Amino acid sequence: MQIIKLHDLYFKPFKSTQQIDAAVSKMALDMAVDLGDEIPVFIGILNGSFMFVSDFVKKYPKPCEVTFIKLASYEGVKSTEDIQRLIGLTQDLSGRTVVILEDIIDSGNTLSEVHRIFKNENVKQLLIATLFFKPEAYKKDFKIHYSGINISNEFIVGYGLDYNGLGRDLPEVYQIKNTKHMTNLVLFGPPGAGKGTQAEFLKEKYNLVHISTGDVFRYNIKNETALGNLAKSFIDKGQLVPDEVTIDMLEAEVEKNADANGFIFDGFPRTTAQADSLDKLMTKKDSQINAMIALEVEDEILVERLLERGKTSGRKDDANEDVIRNRIKVYYAETSILKDFYSEQNKYYGVNGVGSVAEITDRISKIINKL
Repeated sequence: MQIIKLHDLYFKPFKSTQQIDAAVSKMALDMAVDLGDEIPVFIGILNGSFMFVSDFVKKYPKPCEVTFIKLASYEGVKSTEDIQRLIGLTQDLSGRTVVILEDIIDSGNTLSEVHRIFKNENVKQLLIATLFFKPEAYKKDFKIHYSGINISNEFIVGYGLDYNGLGRDLPEVYQIKNTKHMTNLVLFGPPGAGKGTQAEFLKEKYNLVHISTGDVFRYNIKNETALGNLAKSFIDKGQLVPDEVTIDMLEAEVEKNADANGFIFDGFPRTTAQADSLDKLMTKKDSQINAMIALEVEDEILVERLLERGKTSGRKDDANEDVIRNRIKVYYAETSILKDFYSEQNKYYGVNGVGSVAEITDRISKIINKL
């Protein structure tokens, strides 16, 4: 699940299909036990409850009847006092056990209309069941007999619930995202592709924070932070620094820049496990990785660039062609795995890294502007 945009608003992942399925199953089984051999009439409140009713009756293990009424109470993201009855009852329910199946109950205004509808129907009993319930928002005295998932008073979409017509078809449920929208990039490029140069231009152009894993490590080790000392203890033993230590360092950097427009991650992730950890970190921050941008340059051009750079950089690994070619080989091995990871999320973008700095920046900018 990823952050989505419907009309002018962003929504973050909230409840998965598995969580919804478990809640619906429990409600159906609990109700079947309570009602015994009675054949209830389940009444769904359209439009929002159509998914819930469909799944609920399939899970209900005993005979039942199903019908719908249609009410309208939402404008945008706010529940209104004005309840409109669009489609009413068409059958005699005298002496029957009626169960109202609602997708969500917040203020309870819809329930007032439901009770008015059934006031003179002479039903045996009227039960109220809702998949989602907002206790903080509920303002009525009507009893809620069954509720699947209690949630805070935040607007949600998906699984039948909509925002101005959009979102009903989503199999999961998303919650409105009230925090600032950020653009977060993973920037990749083989040695000599000009990744560092592009990172500098992009962070200035889009007011992003550039987080280089190498710089973060050096800062923490130099300043002997708790994480730096921990990382150094592994490095001194010739061991790889565990992913959780690296991600903790990155999280600290993100926390330092909580008001940022977004981040450019440079040098991380290197593995799918790290990429998954980064996704979880961004989810915790109410955000996500928007794109992996990889600069693509032919090997021979890279070797030529690095050998030229080696004449002035003073770096030994820029002066040895065999070392250069091995570094490029390692890069492709790492990137191919991550390319698959981000491609599955439709977030991988390869960019031609040959040309002037301005031309390459322009190519990358066209991608970012579409995100």
